[in-house]
Amino acid sequence: MHMFRITYLIFSLTALLIAVSLVLIGLAPVDKTLGVSQKIFYLHVPCAWAAALAFLVNFIGSLGYLIKGELKWDRMASSSAEIGVVFGAIALVTGSIWARFAWGVWWTWDARLTTTLILWLAYLGYILVRCMAQGEKRRTFSAVIGIAAFADVPLVFLSIRWWRSIHPAVITRSGMNLSPRMKLAFFISLAAVTMLYLCLMIVRVRLERMKDIVTSMD
Repeated sequence: MHMFRITYLIFSLTALLIAVSLVLIGLAPVDKTLGVSQKIFYLHVPCAWAAALAFLVNFIGSLGYLIKGELKWDRMASSSAEIGVVFGAIALVTGSIWARFAWGVWWTWDARLTTTLILWLAYLGYILVRCMAQGEKRRTFSAVIGIAAFADVPLVFLSIRWWRSIHPAVITRSGMNLSPRMKLAFFISLAAVTMLYLCLMIVRVRLERMKDIVTSMD
């Protein structure tokens, strides 16, 4: 009963944050250069962050499974990878739409975009391995892939600093080049998407646990 109340509170807070973020995005000033199209920033960046967070959790879960061999780590890793792929896909699509308005093209092989696409494909491969392999091999192989694929996460972050890139840096040494209302809308959106990731993880891990229980009964 106590866990149900906590889950209900998390889901309620997430719904509230999403509603507030939508209002704040609507009220945020329109960018002088990009116009209304800039508002996709409030979805694109939080989804990219949520994908990176999901892949970090997958890395921890994969490492935990290889060390401990316990199913709970595998559940955490696989659930987070699936959610990360969804958020990564949203980040890629919204980024492409934004690029069309900002750069005049849907896609360019920029360092940030290329490393992000490679990262997304790597975790898509992780999911495919889990679909093809069975039993212990599936969990072990996917854990190794999850650990190896995570090496691209810091590469994505550092790509605009290591190579020439037309992708704008969200945070620079001078801070964020946003007005106070834009910052408020951004951080509330970031919190909302992060909480949405948490909600999806709660549901997905529970489904995996139920699936393991049913499998063990066969």
